[in-house]
Amino acid sequence: MKIDWLIVGAGFTGCVLAERIASQLGQKVLIIEQRDHVGGNSYDECDEHGVLIHRYGPHIFHTNAEYVWNYLSQFTDWRHYYHQVLGVIDGKLVPIPFNLNSLYALFPPHYAEKLAKKLIKQYGFGSKVPILKIRETANGDLKFLAQYIYDKVFYNYTRKQWGVAPEELSPSVTARVPIHICRDNRYFQDHYQGIPRHGYKPLFRRMLRHPNIRVMLNTAYHDVVDEIQCQRMIFTGQIDAFFSYTYGKLPYRSLDFKFTHLEQESFQTVGTVNYPNEYAFTRVTEFKHLTGQQVTGTTFMEEYPQPYIAEENIPCYPVPKEEYRAVFKKYETEASQLKERVLFVGRLADYQYYNMDQAVARALSLFDKEIAKT
Repeated sequence: MKIDWLIVGAGFTGCVLAERIASQLGQKVLIIEQRDHVGGNSYDECDEHGVLIHRYGPHIFHTNAEYVWNYLSQFTDWRHYYHQVLGVIDGKLVPIPFNLNSLYALFPPHYAEKLAKKLIKQYGFGSKVPILKIRETANGDLKFLAQYIYDKVFYNYTRKQWGVAPEELSPSVTARVPIHICRDNRYFQDHYQGIPRHGYKPLFRRMLRHPNIRVMLNTAYHDVVDEIQCQRMIFTGQIDAFFSYTYGKLPYRSLDFKFTHLEQESFQTVGTVNYPNEYAFTRVTEFKHLTGQQVTGTTFMEEYPQPYIAEENIPCYPVPKEEYRAVFKKYETEASQLKERVLFVGRLADYQYYNMDQAVARALSLFDKEIAKT
């Protein structure tokens, strides 16, 4: 089989690049995907009860990049949606990320007011402060608050999610879960937020609906690589696997999901409830809150983090520790030697945690800077 481009992986990165190459350059693209669907971990479908679920956990699209939003809007209309998350802390449901409203949900009113005033004075209203920064620099009441939030909200959730203590992770991870010095209960504050109105699956189908694009599902790279002749390749899978683990295996985290359907209108009051301290799962998501779907009954999902084990589960997240980045850099050096022939991009190939909008932006940038100009 002769083609211009072989793209390995049909997640956001691979699909965006396939669409750009096919529509803008008029070149032929073959996407191979080892799973039985396109869309990567953003894939959604209706379960046996007719409830639209996100198969690999909740995916709320959010971005401050207007060009990313506008690009995807070619392939979908949006249900504008602001995600709200509650956390079970000392038996109470409080807003997450932790904000001023969380104070009043947990502490007596006079003490909550005292803490709120001190936070505003110290950091300014509207700021977002990483919990570890407050814990390291504050004193008095704020020192107590920081330790309380660290113990009750942050530490055990991080241990479950990543399998290590917060201090062992890259600062970029701890910065993702700051204290919000405000009363905004939205989980994200981006300018553009929403869910594809009819789901992610139709979005990807429209994106790939071009005569220059062919998709092969249930197809592993190593099974067909010797049968395909291509000018260039884009690889979005595990970079260590591509190089046959020359410098050792990079660790990844995976997830297991337990879905439950109930013949009742709803199960919880918001889309996601976090359980940082109790149970083995980290969070429970009820999908009708996200999708706005009108259907009898409801389906919710418990999310269980676990290590990635080849042939048993799927790699979802690279583990953000500096020692693993050092190993990745060795693979990155190898990849640079193949740049004229193979491009490595995506969460697994870059060994970098990307939100959906970041994956789209990375793909669009790669196309503009390195593909369209060649």
